[in-house]
Amino acid sequence: MVICVYGAASSTIDEIYIKETQKLGLELAKRGHGLVFGAGGTGLMGAVAKGVSEGGGHVKGVIPTFFTDADVEIVAKDCDEVVYTETMRERKQEMEDSADAFIMVPGGIGTFEEFFEILTSKQLLQHNKPIAVFNINGYFDELQHMMKVAVKKEFVKEGVLTLYSFFDDIDEMLDFVETDKGTSLGLDELKR
Repeated sequence: MVICVYGAASSTIDEIYIKETQKLGLELAKRGHGLVFGAGGTGLMGAVAKGVSEGGGHVKGVIPTFFTDADVEIVAKDCDEVVYTETMRERKQEMEDSADAFIMVPGGIGTFEEFFEILTSKQLLQHNKPIAVFNINGYFDELQHMMKVAVKKEFVKEGVLTLYSFFDDIDEMLDFVETDKGTSLGLDELKR
């Protein structure tokens, strides 16, 4: 499988996130998976690429040209392949089209945006690929709570909560990604 990992590019975050994300990369490669990601060389993006590369897996980075032109992000040296796009939308589309599954590790606004876009696409039955959230150090506890509140207050249908899963353990998460059969729910069960 090719796994898309969304995550932070920040180099100022706590080392626990870096270590766990690099371990995720190593485990992806150990299980024979390739990586597609935003091509960043720092933060959790750099960590997952380093892990996959060290484990002998294929690393595909996708980055808009304006990021490199304006020194927004440094391209990871661990990429076997780099695809340059003109826009962020093209970047996300390339990653989505290349991926068999998606994992979100801790990140900021861009990571949240990528996660919610891929979740919305699944909700609208535009794809049926596994989506996992790697909840390192409880980072996504409030997100998990917020989604339940959105269901309780009837902004989101309960079926949406079945479209992705939260994990604290890498092996359990990858077992899910490798075996998830997707949703059998219809649009009427997922969209208000």
